[in-house]
Amino acid sequence: MNSNDEKIIQKLESLEAQIDPLVQSAKSLNELKEDLKPLLNQAFKMLISELEDVESSVQLEDILFLVKRLLRSTRNLNYSLNQLENIIDFITTLEPLLKSTVPQVINYLDDLEQRGVIRIILSFLDIQAKIAATYTPEDIDQIGDGIVTLVGLTQKLSNPKAAAFLNKFAELPASIDLEKSKPVGPYGVIRASFNKDVRNGLGIIMELTKAMGKMKNNGDSI
Repeated sequence: MNSNDEKIIQKLESLEAQIDPLVQSAKSLNELKEDLKPLLNQAFKMLISELEDVESSVQLEDILFLVKRLLRSTRNLNYSLNQLENIIDFITTLEPLLKSTVPQVINYLDDLEQRGVIRIILSFLDIQAKIAATYTPEDIDQIGDGIVTLVGLTQKLSNPKAAAFLNKFAELPASIDLEKSKPVGPYGVIRASFNKDVRNGLGIIMELTKAMGKMKNNGDSI
């Protein structure tokens, strides 16, 4: 064997060494193809079956029309996605605040419930519902006017002198013994006028009479 034959044999061996990985890769790909073929056939059959289920509802024209609409609405879709990102960023920013605020709100509402405030509010709403069911809107307007008048009277009664007078007047029934009362004639009135308390009472009645007279002069009615 001469040197040329040896060189040819060496080149062939070198080519064989280079081709061998390609052959192995081809064998591996062929084996993978054989392994995937049943799976692909099964997936293709399932796809056909699913498409048959929706064939009556979706036609090729519908899909093409949807694709056209998507292409025409690309700007709107981009705008919607941008807004969605803004909403997500807002929620992400707001989340720490909500984590600290929500427990405080829950504790506050729990405190209101324990103190009975919520129960009073619900009762008040129930009263409003009963009023609305019992009275007409015109009646409710009149009731509202009456409440405004009562608020004005309450404001006047908040005067210290008026409050002191009403407090003293409210104590009178407890200090009166009606069983001891007797009929009194003109002479009895004259004789009772010598009593200091009677004279003070007559003085109070006179002041009240003067005040009521001023009410009439001012055009007010009782």
